[in-house]
Amino acid sequence: MSTAAAGLPGGISQKRARVLGLVFIALSLGIFWWFALGSESGLSSTFKLSSGNEFVTVPDLSLPARSTALFLGTIAAFLGGLQIARGFGNKTYLVLGAVVLCFILAFLVWAARDRSLNMLGMLSSTLLRAVPLTLGALSGVLCERAGVINIAIEGMMLTAAFTGAIAASAIGNLWIGLLAGIASGALLGLLLAVLSIRYRVDQIIGGTVINIFALGLTSYLSARVFSSYQNLNSPGRFSVIEIPLLSKIPIIGPIFFSNNIFIYLMYALVAVIAFAMFRTRWGLRVRAVGEHPKAADTVGIKVLRVRYQNVVLGGMVAGLAGAYFTLGSVGRFDENMTAGRGFIALAAMIFGRWHPVGAFGAALLFGFADSLQNKLAILKVPIASEFLLMAPYLVTIFVVAGVVGRARPPAADGQPYTKE
Repeated sequence: MSTAAAGLPGGISQKRARVLGLVFIALSLGIFWWFALGSESGLSSTFKLSSGNEFVTVPDLSLPARSTALFLGTIAAFLGGLQIARGFGNKTYLVLGAVVLCFILAFLVWAARDRSLNMLGMLSSTLLRAVPLTLGALSGVLCERAGVINIAIEGMMLTAAFTGAIAASAIGNLWIGLLAGIASGALLGLLLAVLSIRYRVDQIIGGTVINIFALGLTSYLSARVFSSYQNLNSPGRFSVIEIPLLSKIPIIGPIFFSNNIFIYLMYALVAVIAFAMFRTRWGLRVRAVGEHPKAADTVGIKVLRVRYQNVVLGGMVAGLAGAYFTLGSVGRFDENMTAGRGFIALAAMIFGRWHPVGAFGAALLFGFADSLQNKLAILKVPIASEFLLMAPYLVTIFVVAGVVGRARPPAADGQPYTKE
């Protein structure tokens, strides 16, 4: 019997529905125990919601810490009870998101009790930290929709960060550095394509080799070159571009429309790739190659050419992600500065179900976890700093472990194709 037939409307089995209901109840109990009872009576949490440059200054939001946590815990418990009693069908995961949001808000209220938290700054930081994750996830979408697993995103990003920094520093032009980073990503994408498509090397192994090669090469060159020529590691950063009128919208404007060029390129790529992948003939061919390459070949689609093109395109997008680290964020290259972001990008791609918009949403979640640990350190919450640093990686494990449900990859993902 199918899961949908044995379970609830929307394909959620009764067993999974009950398990999720218990998860909701557990989260609500955590809100009551840790955040409601953990907040002293009479304390308030203040959240800053304005940068001062908007059309209208939004006043700070002040909430009673204990009462707010009790209210959010009650909502989570109510949703958990409904989930156990009758379920929410195909809206179950939206309800899961609502319960998790209640937990996060209660946590923030508890962390900021008797203090002030710059919520606007944290949300802006979330978007910035999501940029390389989103671009890395888009690289994975382009490759895996065509049937090639791209484990090498981390190596592509790291190489592009180094190449972008040294090219921009040597020539004195950030745009040249950006193009150099994209080109280096394309070259590694071509290398992965040759290994995976022509020589049919195991795609996981091929990607791992590229990652090890990139880490070793950039570490060696940075130690040898930058120690003697420090001027080659000072590329500078792209300046902030404020979109007229839009940047002045309260709350939304400073977060989304007052950023550097990488953020706007990310918006464009998410929209363009989503449209092209699911609304154009090109996207239909790519998805056909990733799902059933033999059938695609029989109708005249050049399977190997499509795979080559998509892996190189994925390398270019990963190169853009790497260039962000040196040209859009830090302004210099540091050894292993990507710090596993390529692998988190892969988790975002899976969480987003191989869809550009879903990957962007998942990257925002990981970016929020990364931003949160910095803000909590500033607020001096009674949580060990080691656990705060682990936050984004714990969220990654949580997602990959399948708590939010299994995602189905393209059917031919990772399978080499030989034309008969």
